[in-house]
Amino acid sequence: MIRVLIADDQAMVRTGFGMIIGAQPDMEVVGEASDGVEAVAAARRLRPDVALLDIRMPKMDGLQALKLLAGPGVADPVKVVVVTTFDLDEYVHAALRGGAAGFLLKDSGPALLVEAVRAAVSGDALISPSVTVRLLKHLATPAQPADDSGLSPRELDVVRLTARGATNAEIANELFISIGTVKTHLGSVHAKLGTRNRVEIAAWAWERRLLG
Repeated sequence: MIRVLIADDQAMVRTGFGMIIGAQPDMEVVGEASDGVEAVAAARRLRPDVALLDIRMPKMDGLQALKLLAGPGVADPVKVVVVTTFDLDEYVHAALRGGAAGFLLKDSGPALLVEAVRAAVSGDALISPSVTVRLLKHLATPAQPADDSGLSPRELDVVRLTARGATNAEIANELFISIGTVKTHLGSVHAKLGTRNRVEIAAWAWERRLLG
């Protein structure tokens, strides 16, 4: 059973997300929080498999809470999916760098919410399709040197498609390789770049302007 914590300052949002999660046969809501401080305390106490964090919350915003739960240097990180109404560049960048295992807009719909939770549990990450290209491509950071960090041409192909939000099946179809081979390439990419999930691969690619 996938245990989910929901943190949002709006009771209606928490209820709505709770109904979506509760309707899944393999998921359950183990706790709710209405502000960032409460969210961090609940996550540390309940150790959910996934925490859904809103960004704009009282006392402590979701990005600060994210850093405390999943940021660099956190010994036992919680898988966090950031869910927000505001698709702002700086939010996406802060979430990616803060260790988010997903970035979802609240209007993405129930199916994507459930998919994002499953992706986080499996060690993958999901970003709202409407965010992936439009925002990652305009990250508010200086362009990094266009080094390939030792990636092979095929691994770079996989990275570019990953950065565009393609699934493993879509990458396999595009490159005429098996899904197993895609997973092998992604494993090698993670090892070479020191990335933990697809979100970080996408951030690496966009920062180096590999997609033009």
